[in-house]
Amino acid sequence: MSDQTKKIVIVEDEPSLVFTLQDTLQNEGYNVFVAKKGAKGVEIVKKEDPDLMILDLMLPGMSGYDVCEKVREMDYTFPIIILTARDQEIDKVTGLNIGADDYITKPFGVKELLARIQARLRRSDEYTNKTLIEEAKLGPVYVDLDNAVAEHPEKGDIELTTREVELIRYLMAHGNEPVSRDALLENVWRYEFSTNTRTVDVHISKLRSKIEMEPDDPKFLVTLHGVGYMLKVGT
Repeated sequence: MSDQTKKIVIVEDEPSLVFTLQDTLQNEGYNVFVAKKGAKGVEIVKKEDPDLMILDLMLPGMSGYDVCEKVREMDYTFPIIILTARDQEIDKVTGLNIGADDYITKPFGVKELLARIQARLRRSDEYTNKTLIEEAKLGPVYVDLDNAVAEHPEKGDIELTTREVELIRYLMAHGNEPVSRDALLENVWRYEFSTNTRTVDVHISKLRSKIEMEPDDPKFLVTLHGVGYMLKVGT
């Protein structure tokens, strides 16, 4: 699919910014859809299955945080770039933790936003075109990545989030190799710019509770202190 046919959803309630974004993106050849409320943005996602979303965090009614969580719960993996008027780390980290891929702080330059969009779409295409690992056997725990379920002998079937599936796939593709937090942020979160790597640790901890028999003493998803993480496979 070429950039000329890429669909972008803008979820923003500031009229002047909507006008600028819509005009700019349409001039670049993108197919643009606009929602001024979060709930409408979710409706457009269901109907259009877009390639990328530009999402303001501060929306009337359903917030941008809620929109992001809802979209990820529905298993859509397209990139989400969040807009925030406040240059605060908590906004950015919270957005990344709930499934956003990037953020940009208002006010911002159009050229910067276009560069971010192009980078997100390029990385999304690269990820989509890779042969996907569909299952993993971690001791007595069977992980069905295609259906996003971990079959745990003691806890039963446990649902996996989209991000957790992507984490396992990436770690499986680099099985028995050390993977840094920065590499996970760049390749799983598809996040090119430095941020608090604590978001990786939080996701790893939650994932361990689903795929390890003893999460506090993991046998497969192990920490390499000072390096990052490693998924032991074939053991």
